[in-house]
Amino acid sequence: MTKHARHYAIKEIINRVPIANQGELLRELRKRKCNVTQATLSRDLQDLGVGRVQGKYVLHRAPEIQVLRPLVGIEVLSIEANENLIVVHTLPGCANTVGEFIDELNPSDIIGTVAGDNTLLVVPRIQSKTKAVMLFLKDKLIEGT
Repeated sequence: MTKHARHYAIKEIINRVPIANQGELLRELRKRKCNVTQATLSRDLQDLGVGRVQGKYVLHRAPEIQVLRPLVGIEVLSIEANENLIVVHTLPGCANTVGEFIDELNPSDIIGTVAGDNTLLVVPRIQSKTKAVMLFLKDKLIEGT
């Protein structure tokens, strides 16, 4: 497995599974046919900016969020939803920036975002969370908290 593929696997595991130590992470990587030494894993965690919060590994994302936060408030024009999906309308050329901001927040109730030029599709994890995701987006995108 290449370093790039290993880094991707580490990020995916940390985002999906609560990992408390390197031993647990090594086991998860081995399940994916990635045999790596503890020393290499330590370097990878440092390269990726992984830290521990409340006993779990997390990816530190604060710098990117801090850079994007002032931009997104002025770029969002409206937020609409139906029972399943949420659409965010932005200024022309700004949907990608708003989508990246949402992705960096890494909310557990959102599967992902798809950005066009001025329209962003936000996909809630389950239908019953659509209203909660809508409130979350209004709070983060419009009110900027």
